Amino acid sequence: MMAHRRETGLLPRLAAGACLLLLTLFSAQAARAERAGAFDYYVLSLSWSPSYCARAGRNAAPTQCRAAKPFGFIVHGLWPQYERGYPDFCDGTGPREPSYQTTGEILDIMPSRNLVRHQWRKHGSCSGLSPDAYFDLTREAFAKIRIPAAFRTIESGSRMDAGAVETAFRLANPGLDDGAMAVACQHGRLSEVRICLTRDLAFRSCRTVDRRGCRQKQIHVPAPR
Repeated sequence: MMAHRRETGLLPRLAAGACLLLLTLFSAQAARAERAGAFDYYVLSLSWSPSYCARAGRNAAPTQCRAAKPFGFIVHGLWPQYERGYPDFCDGTGPREPSYQTTGEILDIMPSRNLVRHQWRKHGSCSGLSPDAYFDLTREAFAKIRIPAAFRTIESGSRMDAGAVETAFRLANPGLDDGAMAVACQHGRLSEVRICLTRDLAFRSCRTVDRRGCRQKQIHVPAPR
């Protein structure tokens, strides 16, 4: 009876210890996710603007979809990433919003103030940078990428294999390989091209991003208009 009571008392203690360990691990992971500047690499997400405009319809940002000169690829965002997963909406000591001047200065490549503000809150806040420095880095990352010539002459109704989109970007950008990017599609249309960069903006491989790429054989690439 004595041994049985000791064993019975041991089980709750083991269970409590296991729960404490899980809570500790969870708390450590949550703390890491909230710590600005603690990440492994960036994803530069380039959105094919005509697809967004077609999908959003009347709700589309007018500065992006009713511009005198139609947009092709724009910057959706520059996203800090972990090797697995990513941080978002990080707590920091900097401003919660970029200034009106800061949002205005990036509109040529991110043509919506709402987009700029949202990207700062969700992703930029995790970069460990000020809003000005973060958007300067975003511009630098975008300037590093050469948009393939094929996307400057897209005709209405063009269709393309998702792999062909990657090939076009790889050929236009020496050092960029298929394992360092992914093509995203939505509702049968080209949505985005996501390119993985080190914190110093060098191309790097990223299996988790690459694995989430579009698997459709043919995707529609609407023309800018």
